[in-house]
Amino acid sequence: MDSIRSALQPITRSLPAPIADLGTSIIGDQCYKSLILDINVEDTECIKLAISKGLGIGIIAASSIVKVPQILKLINSKSASGVSFLSYLLETSAYLIGLAYNFRQGFPVSTYGESGMILVQNVVISVLVLNYSGRATAAAVFVAGLAASGVSLFSENILDMTTLGYLQAGAGVLGVASKLPQILAIWQEGGTGQLSAFAVFNYLLGSLTRIFTTLQEVDDKLILYGFVAGFALNAVLALQMIYYWNAPKAAIGGKKEKGPVAASASQTTVTPKAKGPTTRRRG
Repeated sequence: MDSIRSALQPITRSLPAPIADLGTSIIGDQCYKSLILDINVEDTECIKLAISKGLGIGIIAASSIVKVPQILKLINSKSASGVSFLSYLLETSAYLIGLAYNFRQGFPVSTYGESGMILVQNVVISVLVLNYSGRATAAAVFVAGLAASGVSLFSENILDMTTLGYLQAGAGVLGVASKLPQILAIWQEGGTGQLSAFAVFNYLLGSLTRIFTTLQEVDDKLILYGFVAGFALNAVLALQMIYYWNAPKAAIGGKKEKGPVAASASQTTVTPKAKGPTTRRRG
């Protein structure tokens, strides 16, 4: 190890200033010196912090596209089948509260930065679901209400930190509850409809990763318990996605649609032939 350290240190100690400043801003002066300058691989605390920061940045990067497949699927199909608006309403509310709470608490952006990106994508999906369900007016009301709520949550003059803390506790419940309508919708329809597998499995991985980053960087049980519960229900959604992967598309209510052959067969009636002799009419 000493030979590797002696070979790498001339490189790590001569990194350009912008790169060194970026590394310091991510893991801090102490861990930057320990891991990068001194190449101390026995510093487990700094290694865990570096892993946590890396995972957090990865989640933020992935979150910028995590809901794009779902958006495209809705636009291409022009159908909201299998996608629960109530689920997205609850989830969007939870993300908005969580974003405001983390921001006003001054927590590292690497522990919650994806909330803003997912929030924007959730709004787009919610509007699409309402429009394709014939409720365009409700979509406008939804966006207006969300904007008004955002102003209140981020303003210290309107909402104090104590009240926001209570809302964050409720947001954890909302985040968990947001998965239940989607799970129920899949079960009732007997299929996943227009639900995106990419989004479901990324959510599962993201919630698991957030448990680790929260344990490492944020000493807040409200946030931790929310991620743990979210991971459990995301796992249920992922299992549903696997179970219904090759299932035929189902109509609402979980009943298979009849094809043209089946429909014609069900409507065909048999007329019995008349019995008895036939009399000819004389001209």
